[in-house]
Amino acid sequence: MKIVIIGGVAAGMSAAAKAKRTDKNAEVVVYEKGRVISFGACGLPYYVGNFFEDPQNMVARTPEQFKKLGVEVNINHEVLKVDVEKKIVVVKNLETDKIFESSYDKLMIATGASAILPPVEGLGTLENIFTLKSIDDGIDLKKAMMKEENKDILIIGAGYISVEVIEAAKQLGKNVRVIQRGKRIIAASFDCEITDIMEKEIRSQGVELHLEEVVKKVEGNKKVERVVTNKGVYSADIVVIATGVRPTTEFLEGTGIAMEKKAIIIDEEGKTSIDSIYSAGDCAMVYHKVREKNVYIPLATTANKIGRVVGENLAGGKNKFNGTLGSACIKVMELEAGRTGITEKEAKLDGLNYKTIIVNEKNQTDYYPGQEDILIKLIYDAETNVILGGQIIGKKGAVLRVDVLAMAVATKMKTSELGMMDFCYAPPFARTWDALNITGNAAK
Repeated sequence: MKIVIIGGVAAGMSAAAKAKRTDKNAEVVVYEKGRVISFGACGLPYYVGNFFEDPQNMVARTPEQFKKLGVEVNINHEVLKVDVEKKIVVVKNLETDKIFESSYDKLMIATGASAILPPVEGLGTLENIFTLKSIDDGIDLKKAMMKEENKDILIIGAGYISVEVIEAAKQLGKNVRVIQRGKRIIAASFDCEITDIMEKEIRSQGVELHLEEVVKKVEGNKKVERVVTNKGVYSADIVVIATGVRPTTEFLEGTGIAMEKKAIIIDEEGKTSIDSIYSAGDCAMVYHKVREKNVYIPLATTANKIGRVVGENLAGGKNKFNGTLGSACIKVMELEAGRTGITEKEAKLDGLNYKTIIVNEKNQTDYYPGQEDILIKLIYDAETNVILGGQIIGKKGAVLRVDVLAMAVATKMKTSELGMMDFCYAPPFARTWDALNITGNAAK
C-alpha cells in the first residue's frame, strides 16, 4: 500500500511516523513545499526576540531521521493538483521546476494554513514587511529586528502571534505600536474580562495599542517608513502582519472534497468526504466536544493529535479522535492566560442556557514570597452546573490551573465537584482552599 501525505509539519509528520510504525510494509511518501519539516511554529516569536539563537531548536525531526524510519520525505516539493479519480497527485520540484505525477492508495492532506494579507495599499512593494508563519519568515524577521537602526516596530493585528511579537520586540528594546481593527485583542479566544487585563498590561509596558483602527496604506522609499490608517500616520522601520490565517486548500479546487470556508470537513477518523482521502491540521475542521459541531481552530496540539489518529487509520486502523476543547494559552508580557472549552460569546452564539462567575483570588499564601492576583472565569450549564469552559489570567500559576479546567470540562464535572476537588497544597503553590476550589464553591 502506498500512502502519500501532502504537508510535512505537525499533522503530516505525526501521521507519517504513526502510519509507518503501524504498517512497516507500507510505502509512506511525504511532499513538503518548504525546506523544513516537523517544526514548531509556536517558537517563532521567541526566536525572533532572541530568547534562543538556533532556529534548529524548533525542528523536532529532520528528513534524514524520517528516512531512517522508512519514510520518504521530499522537501521543496509542491503539490499542484489532486486527481481523485485516477488517485494521483501532480507535484512540482521547486528546485528543478520538474513536474511529475505520484500515485497513491491513500492520501492525507496536511497543508496547514497561510497568513492572511489584509487589503493594504503598498504591500508587496516595500522591504521590511513580514509575516510570521514559516521558519524562513522567522529568520528574515529576526535579521531585521536585530539591526540597531530598526527601532520602530508596527504590528498589524492583535491575535496570539501579534501579542507574542510584542514581547519579542520589547525584549530587543524596540518601540512597539499595534493596530487592531477590532474592539479587543485575541477576541476570538477570550472574553472581555480577560482581554481588558491583557490590554492594560500591554499598555503598561510602553506599547502603543490602537483598537478599532484600520490600516489603509504603507509608504516608503524601497523600505517601509510609514503606515497610514483611518486615524493617523505612524513611522515604522518594520511592519509585521499578523491578521490571521486561512486554510491552504486552493489546489483542491474541483476535487469534490467537502469544505467549509475553505477548511476541509473531516469525520472522527480524520476521513474527508472522499473515502481514501484523510486530512488534519490547520487546513481542516475539527469536532468540538462542548459545541458538538465542527469548528476551525488552528492549534498545533490538535494537529499533532489528529495527525496521530489519521496515521493509524491510513495504515488500516479505525481509531477515532474524540474532539477538541480549544485549550490554548499565551504569555502577555508579565502575565499568563489560558482558556478551555467555550467562551461566554460562544455560549451565546450556540443558544445555551448558561451562567458565568468571575472570581478574583490569589495564587498562593500571603506569607510566602510571590503571591499574585489570579482571575478565574467559569462558564457552566445553568441547570446542571456542568462546567462548559473557563479562562484564567494572572502572573503566576494561571495556565497550569487551566489544564485542571480542561479535565473538568472533558469529564463533565460540576462546579460543586470542582469546589471540593482534592488539589495539592503547600504555601509556595496555593492556599488550603485553592483558587479553583473557591471558584467552584462560589458558582451556584
